[in-house]
Amino acid sequence: MALSLLLHLLGLFLVVERLSIAAQTANISLGSSLTASQGSFAWQSPFGTFAFGFRRIVDQDLFLLAIWYDKIPDKTIVWYANGDNPAPKGSKLELTADGQLTLTGHRSQEIWKPQSVLSGRVAYAAMLDTGNFVLANNNGDYLWQSFKELKDTVLPTQVLEIGEKLNSRQTANNFSQGSFQLQLKSDGRLVLYPIALPTAFAYDPYYQSNTSDVVDEMNSGYQLSFNESGYLNVVRRNGDIDKLINKTLLPIRDYYYRATLDSDGLFTQYAHPKSPKNGSWTSWLPIWSIPENICFEAKGDLGSAPCGYNSYCRIDANRRPICECLPGFSSLDPNNKLSGCKQNRIQSCDEQGKSKPEDLYVMHELSNTFWITSANFEQLQPMNKDDCSRSCLNDCYCVVAVVREGSCWKKKLPLSHGVQDWNLLGTALIKLPKSDASLDDPLSSQSNTGRKDRKTLILVGALLLGSSVFLNFFFVATISLVFLYTYQKRHNVTTSTSSIMEANLLSFRYKDLEEATDGFREELGRGAFGTVYKGIISSLSSTNYVAIKKLDKVAQEGEKEFKAEVSAIARTHHKNLVRLLGFCDEGANKLLVYEFMSNGTLASFLFGISRPDWNKRIQIAFGIARGIMYLHEECSTQIIHCDIKPHNILLDDSFTARISDFGLAKLLLSDQTLTHTVIRGTRGYVAPEWFRNVPINAKVDVYSYGVMLLEIICCRRSLEMDRENEEVILTDWVYDCYKAKTLNKLVEDDEEARNDMKRLERLVKVSIWCIQEDPSLRPTMKKVTQMLEGVVDVSVPPCPSPFSSIC
Repeated sequence: MALSLLLHLLGLFLVVERLSIAAQTANISLGSSLTASQGSFAWQSPFGTFAFGFRRIVDQDLFLLAIWYDKIPDKTIVWYANGDNPAPKGSKLELTADGQLTLTGHRSQEIWKPQSVLSGRVAYAAMLDTGNFVLANNNGDYLWQSFKELKDTVLPTQVLEIGEKLNSRQTANNFSQGSFQLQLKSDGRLVLYPIALPTAFAYDPYYQSNTSDVVDEMNSGYQLSFNESGYLNVVRRNGDIDKLINKTLLPIRDYYYRATLDSDGLFTQYAHPKSPKNGSWTSWLPIWSIPENICFEAKGDLGSAPCGYNSYCRIDANRRPICECLPGFSSLDPNNKLSGCKQNRIQSCDEQGKSKPEDLYVMHELSNTFWITSANFEQLQPMNKDDCSRSCLNDCYCVVAVVREGSCWKKKLPLSHGVQDWNLLGTALIKLPKSDASLDDPLSSQSNTGRKDRKTLILVGALLLGSSVFLNFFFVATISLVFLYTYQKRHNVTTSTSSIMEANLLSFRYKDLEEATDGFREELGRGAFGTVYKGIISSLSSTNYVAIKKLDKVAQEGEKEFKAEVSAIARTHHKNLVRLLGFCDEGANKLLVYEFMSNGTLASFLFGISRPDWNKRIQIAFGIARGIMYLHEECSTQIIHCDIKPHNILLDDSFTARISDFGLAKLLLSDQTLTHTVIRGTRGYVAPEWFRNVPINAKVDVYSYGVMLLEIICCRRSLEMDRENEEVILTDWVYDCYKAKTLNKLVEDDEEARNDMKRLERLVKVSIWCIQEDPSLRPTMKKVTQMLEGVVDVSVPPCPSPFSSIC
């Protein structure tokens, strides 16, 4: 009797257990789909803790396929699929009848699909209450899970194995890959380190756990475990556990937990109450983070540290890095304080040679500040602060001098690993043009006048506030008109009825740009549709020097090109594109105002006297590919550049490649993929289809990029004359070397490249795919980028011109 009762209870328990498991897995059947739109339906976990679906990116009509906490007001995202490739409105996620999970755009192009799906037939998908989204077979085995396609966050019950990585995002609202990674290394160390985007090259770590044992491998770590109680532990192979958090946590029944590699490089654990406290919700509470001080611990000979170049870093009360630009510098990206800084006014040795340094510059002091690893080009010892200041002032190469412990270190740009800490002794001396000496507004000589005007208005306002409502209304209206008039006058900005004003660009008067260029005196370069001049506009808050493109052909075709260029560039924003700041549209006078690129063109960089650094060349090649991919696939309106060549690639002060000159860009309507047009581009870079009267598409840019990639690899021009005065075609020569397996000839004078033959071969194969005569054989720029970065394999390319003599 007792045995029968026991068996009955056991059977009842198994039924309850099955029901419990079923309740925790609300299955999503094959054929289900989601569509990207504001407030669209999402797939929820059984208890509603998490949701899987589309989230609109702030201030954009683009969407992220994501998982988020759905029961709290913040709706905090803990996983995302397409951070580097946001989906336009109307995109569709579908779990197809054959078990494929695919995100496609409104033109049916693939945006994302899961990586590393195990073999087997997918029977269903499920959003679990652990925050894990899974694809499973009929046995319940996971063929793919979001927990194994890591992003920037780990959750309780999640485990990181050796080699698996977390990647930070760019900023809180930019989900593209950021500059920091967390990884459990093969030797058992948990490591935090910056990477050299767009590559995966790792710089020196700024945190590493003490969980490696070279003597006894069983005593080394092999897992990072986030257990169900909310504790993060490194588990050693012998079963021992190293707790990362040595304090008692709030109970898991009352709090949600997550651990995130934040965009500023800190790995932080957060807690959030599951219900309102005293009737109101609170935000996520940081309870633990590593490292202790990222400003000091992020160092090494390479890279720019957490705050980017030409900045300095200090720690706030929560261990967060605060990034500040040097006086006379401004942020490269106001939306990303970690992006580094650029000079508002480039200092010139020619300028200093014509005048006394003290007439041009002043030295500004920053206490308790120094740069850990920036290149010191001179050390003077012994030397006091006054002598050090004079030495830097009279040295045209010196931008910053640091005085510490009786020594003077003179430094040049770019500056990296800047630190400010009030426990440190020493002073940084920054050389500033006198026009930039006002730290409150370094680009406006009228800032003091403006402050006086505002103080006067405030005083008058205080008197009037005691008066009637009518006087107060009159006062507010008057102040608004005065501010509007003062702003337009001081910033030389005019209103315009031009349709391109919708892009929020500055509109300049022609006479102001004529003054800014000193009568269009200093020419930077010439293009097919105009000439570019160097100018100075002190009213721009983010730049001082600018490049002003004066269009020569303003009639007929030139008029259309101008309108197309302004409307196209105004809608683009990418770190590998030159930014358009403003324009002038006064009758026949059509001008464009761009940010100034201090390191000139890629052509001058590649084909100068000395051979540039191999790794720097490769980073430039990757950056250009990302920029073209953005133009082709990530803009709301596809842009074909049509004249990709080294002269149209500019380098900023950090040698980041920036694509310029969209004066030749051909815009495609959203429902258009091909176009017939007149031949555009430059000899040596022009795709063969231009000469065949056939439809032109984005593959013409792929061809030009392939030619330019070979120029970057070899530091040789696409067309050159040999000693016999015969023309040598670079693409033919490279393919001959590739076919003969003599790639070392391409870089015979380049030791760095010869020590990197595996990557060299991959890059050459990518370029040969790009220059295929048949456009259909060329990869897209997205595929090119993936092949360059090693994300996908590069197969053996066919002969690019099958009917030519080289084959």
